[in-house]
Amino acid sequence: MKKIILLFTISALITSICNAQQAAYSQGDNLLNVGIGINSYYSGGIPIGASYEKGITDAISAGVGLDYLSDTYGEAGNSYKFTAIYFGVRGSYHFNELLNITNDNIDIYAGATLGYRSFSWSDNASNIGGSYGSDLYLGIYVGGKYYFSPNVGGFLELGATGSTNARIGVAFKF
Repeated sequence: MKKIILLFTISALITSICNAQQAAYSQGDNLLNVGIGINSYYSGGIPIGASYEKGITDAISAGVGLDYLSDTYGEAGNSYKFTAIYFGVRGSYHFNELLNITNDNIDIYAGATLGYRSFSWSDNASNIGGSYGSDLYLGIYVGGKYYFSPNVGGFLELGATGSTNARIGVAFKF
């Protein structure tokens, strides 16, 4: 999983350096966010997530998102483990034109995600486990990006973004 995220990040960085653009967001942009959750809906672990969106119009983008969280806890000889994976399609509305934001480094957006949540757990003391709460999920979020260069910046998303309600990370545009 870490190798895949690293490969996507390096590919996006190289592509973004080669294809500089001016506005914070516009039609045709490819947007990649890679980040970590600041907190978790579950009792441990650090949520890791990535999303990719393609600019459909000058205000709307659509794509996919993936979120992963796992943790092991307990005492010696009696440990518990859970894993939560969220995968879904997402769409965003970019508010820069509507809010008359002329700073080309800022992108303000909000959107929704529809996807599938897989949650599994195991208990090594009693050798039981299973899935619990695996189902469809609907998430909503608001977010903002600040681009330090034409194609690399930071982002913050708040709302139901997978296994966290606050995510921070690196944003790439290519």
